[in-house]
Amino acid sequence: MTSTSSAVRAIRPARLGTLVVIAWSGEHPDDERDMPFLLAYALGDGDGGPEGTEAAARELLDTVGLPVGAECVDAAESAGLPVTLLVEAGQAVLTMPHLTVQCAVPPQWLAAVRERSHVYFIFATRPWPDAAPGVPVTEDQLRRFVGDEAVLSTSAHCLLPVRQLRG
Repeated sequence: MTSTSSAVRAIRPARLGTLVVIAWSGEHPDDERDMPFLLAYALGDGDGGPEGTEAAARELLDTVGLPVGAECVDAAESAGLPVTLLVEAGQAVLTMPHLTVQCAVPPQWLAAVRERSHVYFIFATRPWPDAAPGVPVTEDQLRRFVGDEAVLSTSAHCLLPVRQLRG
């Protein structure tokens, strides 16, 4: 048996709790073309409640090398960033160390992905307990959460290339 050490620390899923992803697209202010967005957030139901969930999210982001704050990391230029996005059959599958999450994506989002070949990924460290799986999120609710400066400044931001299965 061969063993290797790794700088990646184990994140217990129970600490993070329920992790949700939402996909939407909207006009990018720089070029007025649709930008596909992907938001990952926890409900705050992890071990330790909302505070423990936020700490676990920050630890996960630190472990994978995504800084929290206004800086946007371009994953295509960041060698070794262990975050991937696979888009196939109307689903987006986000993979990071210790977790894989997926969501159905709307046709307009898929069209924006085809045009840009990347998404603007936001991983919020602040829990959003009101946006549980199976409960519809309105555009207003999404806009309020994602547009909240306290949420944005405590999130990781990343341009994430899209991979697709080859036939």
